[in-house]
Parts: sequence; C-alpha cells; structure tokens
Amino acid sequence: MRHARYCPPSAPASGAPHPLVTRLIAEFDYPLLDDFEALRAFTEAPGAHCLFIPGDGARNLETPDAAVILPELRIAFQRAFDCAVVGNSIETRLREATRALKTPAFLFYRDGVYLGAIEKIRDWDDYLARIPHLLAQKG
Repeated sequence: MRHARYCPPSAPASGAPHPLVTRLIAEFDYPLLDDFEALRAFTEAPGAHCLFIPGDGARNLETPDAAVILPELRIAFQRAFDCAVVGNSIETRLREATRALKTPAFLFYRDGVYLGAIEKIRDWDDYLARIPHLLAQKG
C-alpha cells in the first residue's frame, strides 16, 4: 500500500498571492480590496474591520503564518471584526498612508477611522493584548 506524501504549498512567484492568502478569499470569503473605493466602502461600513496586508508571499516567510493566524484571531475575538485582504495594486500606498510599513500587517479600522496596526508575526499573547486596545479606541 502506498501512502500519499504531504507536500506543503510551494512559494508563489514574486507578486502572486501565496496559496494561503488565496484561501482566505476563496474559502473564508474575505473580500479582496484592489482599489481605494472598495477599501473605503469596506472600512466605512459600521463596525470594526481588519485589513490583512500580506506583502510579497514569495519573499516574506511570515505571510503564510499571518494568513493562518488571522481567521484564528477572528474566532478568538468572537467575530468582533470582519476581515479583508488588501490587493497588490493598493498595498504600497495604503502602507505609506497608515505608516504600517512592515509586512505582513493587520490594520484595524472602526466606522472608517484607522485605529492602528500590528506588523509582522507576534506571539499569540501579544495579539490578545494589543487587539482589544486597538478596538477600544474611539478613533
């Protein structure tokens, strides 16, 4: 009897989304925000929102980790925020506008107001401490 061998997803070509980022869009139904009009509509909707800026999945080894962590954070915070993925076409300008220059990054908004970001991969306890602080801000 032959057993199937596990093969982890390969790194994408530079500029292509990592398969785990694509999974957020395809399986978790996170919108892909490819222009500032879509970003504005998403972040100005009532409630709290988290934008995932993945960065270059071929060069940034933390991108797949962040793509796995984000849905777990949403569950841990009992869906207190909804999520979207920021597309390559607006990523650089958004990072510059928010000063969240390191990727991957999670940017938090409430009712159209930018609250802050968590950049790079962190310890789980750091997320548990920082996210409530960000969500508690009035903006």
